Order: sequence, then C-alpha cells, then structure tokens
Amino acid sequence: MALANAQMYLFLVMFSFMFVHSMANFNYGPWGSPGNWNKTNFPNGNNHPNATQTSNKFNVGGSENWRYGFDYMDWARKNGPFFVNDTLVFKYDPPNPNGGFPHSVYLLPNYSSFIKCDFKRAKRIADPNQGAGEGFEFVLKKTQHYFFACGEHEGIHCNNGTMKFVVMPIKRWPY
Repeated sequence: MALANAQMYLFLVMFSFMFVHSMANFNYGPWGSPGNWNKTNFPNGNNHPNATQTSNKFNVGGSENWRYGFDYMDWARKNGPFFVNDTLVFKYDPPNPNGGFPHSVYLLPNYSSFIKCDFKRAKRIADPNQGAGEGFEFVLKKTQHYFFACGEHEGIHCNNGTMKFVVMPIKRWPY
C-alpha cells in the first residue's frame, strides 16, 4: 500500500510540475482566456522591449561589441526573445598589426559542434575585417537554432567559453 501511495504522490508531483511549466507562457486575463504571451497585441503596451511587429536590429554584446572576455550567452538571455527577420550586428576591431587577436564569426552546424567548439563543418560568415565600421549584419531567417562563435586561432576564444552564444528566433504573432 505504501508503494502505491508513493507512486501516486510521485505521479501527482510530476503532473503538477509539467502542467505549471506548460502554462508559464500563457497570460490568463480576467475573462479566463489565454492572452498573447508577450503582450504584443495588448492595449496596455508591450511587456518586452523586443515585442514589436517589426524586425529589430541588435548589436551583439551591446556597447561591448564582439570582443574577448564578454559573456554572450548572458547577453542573448537578457536581450531575447529574438524573432525571425531580426538582425544581429557583429562589430569588432579589424586585425591590429601591433598585436592582439583578430575576431571572426562562424555559424556552427549543431549543438555538439557548439559545445566542443568544433569548426570542421562550421561556416565562416564574417572574416576578421568585416566587423569594422558599421559591422557585419546577419539576419535570422528561420525558426532554428543559430550557434555563433569566434573561430580565429583554432577557436581559442570559443574553447575557453567566451565569444560564443546560441539563439533560436521565434515567429511573431500572429503567425
């Protein structure tokens, strides 16, 4: 009997956990109907600064730009959600003849390559000179994971955990 009670308790805890998390993005209004989770169509305005009906342009890293030693995963978490047709702008200094490491931007093919910083099947989308001035622009064209990393010097900036991040743009409401 105790085993059956424990199993029922475990089932109820798991069910409650899944239910609460599945409902986390719904905004139930006073009438009990689900609202738009990011409030883009609510009369009281947007809940998130990126919740607009037009595409947005993001300078990767904000005022820090694309540089060594910055936490880009944290930047992506704080600036999301990203939407299809948003533009990421990578600004970085061109190669310096007096020293310093040049930067580039690679698009890695999958999560495994991203975690391992494996650039064998990666595509270089911006070379060390393309980040100067207004920077290099990349448009998020599909709802898919985009894995970005700096691949210069055999991916040393990626391997030590900096200069890499992932985004997955979503479609804007209404679909």
